[in-house]
Amino acid sequence: MTATTATSPFVALRDRTNAALLAAYPELIARLDWDRARIVAHQRLRLQALLAHAAAHSPFHSRRLRGIDLDAVGPADLATLPVMTKAEMMNELDDVFTDRRLTHRAVEEALAAAGREPAVLQGVHLALASGGSTGQRAVFVLDGPACVQFYGSLTRGFAARIAATGGPPGGLPAAMVAAGSPLHATGTAGPLTAGGRLPFRFHSVPVTLPLPEIVERLNALQAPLLFGYPTMLARLAGEQRAGRLRIAPVAVTCTSETCTPELRAAITAGFGAPLIDGFGSTEGLVGNSPPGEEAIVFAEDGCVLELVDDRNRPVPPGTSSAKVLVTNLYNQVQPLIRYELTDRFVAEPPAAGHGHLRARVQGRSDEVFRYGAVTVHPLVMRSVLVQTPEVLEYQVRQTPGGIDVAAVADPGLDVAGLQRRLAAALAGSGLARPEVVVRPVPNLQRHPETGKLCRFIPLR
Repeated sequence: MTATTATSPFVALRDRTNAALLAAYPELIARLDWDRARIVAHQRLRLQALLAHAAAHSPFHSRRLRGIDLDAVGPADLATLPVMTKAEMMNELDDVFTDRRLTHRAVEEALAAAGREPAVLQGVHLALASGGSTGQRAVFVLDGPACVQFYGSLTRGFAARIAATGGPPGGLPAAMVAAGSPLHATGTAGPLTAGGRLPFRFHSVPVTLPLPEIVERLNALQAPLLFGYPTMLARLAGEQRAGRLRIAPVAVTCTSETCTPELRAAITAGFGAPLIDGFGSTEGLVGNSPPGEEAIVFAEDGCVLELVDDRNRPVPPGTSSAKVLVTNLYNQVQPLIRYELTDRFVAEPPAAGHGHLRARVQGRSDEVFRYGAVTVHPLVMRSVLVQTPEVLEYQVRQTPGGIDVAAVADPGLDVAGLQRRLAAALAGSGLARPEVVVRPVPNLQRHPETGKLCRFIPLR
């Protein structure tokens, strides 16, 4: 492994970011308790600055915002602005950037050359990749304020707890069982905290490693904080119960994948610690649940969030959205204004102690399988698979007439019986003569950059 040199562009960016984070933490932590009126007032100020900058410096946004009185647009008026999709952004990425030195080609070249360090552009911008496992890949460039907003909002909760209780020199160690590549946001956690200035230090344990090696690394590390993808945390909880993994985390946080009730139950039982459900999107939307709770509190001081149906109309609390629209209030180099994410949220009643949105994340709307006029929700298949204890991990691919299931399973799995139960569930949802294949496999292939496991893969 080549040591990071003190003169590399990334080290310079890392040190600036860490210094800015330390300076920003007191205010970021205070914002956790802001009431609704204060959040909206802050959003209005940031939104005005964002819209003015985007209209003046981004040809993409200049065209889309032309003729709109931007001074009159507040957080409640975003419906007057057009929605921004991933396809539109990627097709016109050169014109989206406000730093006119940036191009899509330059970003991809920087990502390809990144190696073990995160990619840096023009010495001041951090480049990341997102998605691509089931749909179109997207790339994002974060300027300095966007980095502080993104990483600061993700970490301010446990930074506050460390500040209240104290931590060891060099930072409280945290194990991150997620992406090994620094192209993905979770893969940057280790390099970004390696400078020793922050009150915590992430140690990367790539989720793409063989399970025994992950267990070995975690046993050696003995980190009191454990972070990771819920699909892998559930496998590790099984290793803990079997005695092969021997760690005692005081807090466990899942991120980047939907934490289903069965995953939550397995992780909590295995580690005996309340689970924190984290949400972190490279687009800038982040949030964390209180320990042991299902609803996530979203950092609305960093983004304006709209829960909408498939026609971009607001949905009421308690109703599942078809998607969410995100306006990042801090990233001015790649402005995201009403950017479409296909995650399904259900808003919960407000909390007594703050005004931030509380919502449960139900998964992605693009996981639904459609067979002509018949639509099958992932829950139909998941309900059968989670009631099959021999199945440890699974991935379901839609086929023209049914599904193909790859399953990591105990040797005692009744493959034929599972195929019959899945076929009956699909037939009950209206799919005539469903074709079901169940294939026991030793491991499931995760996305090479993100390390995520996509559970349900529809036909494209």
